[in-house]
Amino acid sequence: MLNTLNTNFSERAVVNTLTAPWQASPAALVQRRLIERDGGEVARATSIVRYGAGARFQSHLHDLGEEILVLEGQLSDAQGDYGPGTYLKNPPGSSHAPFSENGCSLLVKLRHLDPNDQGRVVVDTARATWFPGMVPGLSVLPLSGFEGQHTAMVRWAPGTFFNPHRHHGGEEIYVVEGIFEDENGRYPAGTWLRSPHLSQHQPFSREGCLIFVKTGHLPAVG
Repeated sequence: MLNTLNTNFSERAVVNTLTAPWQASPAALVQRRLIERDGGEVARATSIVRYGAGARFQSHLHDLGEEILVLEGQLSDAQGDYGPGTYLKNPPGSSHAPFSENGCSLLVKLRHLDPNDQGRVVVDTARATWFPGMVPGLSVLPLSGFEGQHTAMVRWAPGTFFNPHRHHGGEEIYVVEGIFEDENGRYPAGTWLRSPHLSQHQPFSREGCLIFVKTGHLPAVG
């Protein structure tokens, strides 16, 4: 049985995933670092997941969907192969049997999608077209959106500063490369941070960074 972790959505949370311990999963050769979790093996959860070479899961159902960002290596299932930088959204009610021939590491979010969000999405972020952001130095790649919830990759050139802003529905960030910053601290690659509904900050990056961002998906609690 797994304990709950970072389940108070009214509080800001920051996790250095590189120092979190690896834990076993139900599949041989698959380990995970827990970031947030609410439940047992079937849970709303965010994790870093590591597949060893030859690891595979049996076919399983995602009744509230999942999102995956491939960080290293290649993940595969019956619908294709997904290399580094690939984003996948498997909608509620979908199923698959993922595996990795040579191993991979992933950012995985489970059981958080709206049941009506039924579009499967696959984006190779290395080949997709990026767009200018709201301030000079920002490049944005939209990945998925549904009724006020948005997922994107954002690249910050060195020395980029954004405007102070508030997040309706909260914000969640995973730093893929470089160092992301705001008035509350510095967040190097491997850091996950979650800011609650109506939180405000002024982010920037002196060194430059690449981040995975979700907004509008957190409940208005507290």
